[in-house]
Parts: sequence; structure tokens; C-alpha cells
Amino acid sequence: MRKMAEQESMASMQSAANLAWANGQADMVHSPPHYNQAGIECIDAIRAATDGGYEYYLQGNIIKYLWRYRYKNGVEDLEKAKWYLEKLIEEIENE
Repeated sequence: MRKMAEQESMASMQSAANLAWANGQADMVHSPPHYNQAGIECIDAIRAATDGGYEYYLQGNIIKYLWRYRYKNGVEDLEKAKWYLEKLIEEIENE
């Protein structure tokens, strides 16, 4: 019974996130709804899974978004590169 309630709650949260995205209210740079499933942020799962490779993952995403900004999403991609750069700076400062 509890698991069913948790699943319904997660589905409700996801529906709300999807609705916000559809209405243009979601923050597609800092908290895109499609990167949060079951209350787990994708970036946190990647950090846990990559361990020592996490910094390289962040660096790769910085390069990716800088590389494509002129051809895909413009300023939004530059904001994403900045977001990953800030994460990388935090990671280095906390070592």
C-alpha cells in the first residue's frame, strides 16, 4: 500500500513538472523536469556512478554546450555551460 502511494506521489510530481514545462514555466537550465525522476536529480546519480570521473563528465558537458550554442539553443546552451562550470568549480573547491 505504501509503495503504491509513493508511486502515485512520484507520478503526480512528474505530471506537475511536465505541465510546468509545457506552459513554459520550467527552468530548463537549472532544473529541467526531465532530469528529475522519482525525486532523484540525474546529476546526483551521475556523480555517484562516476566517482573520480565526475570532473571529466562536467568538463565534457561544458565543452559540448560551448561547442553547439551557435547552432542549437543559443544563450540557453551558454547558460547550461555556465551551470556545469559552476558545478566543476564547486567540485574543485571542495576537494
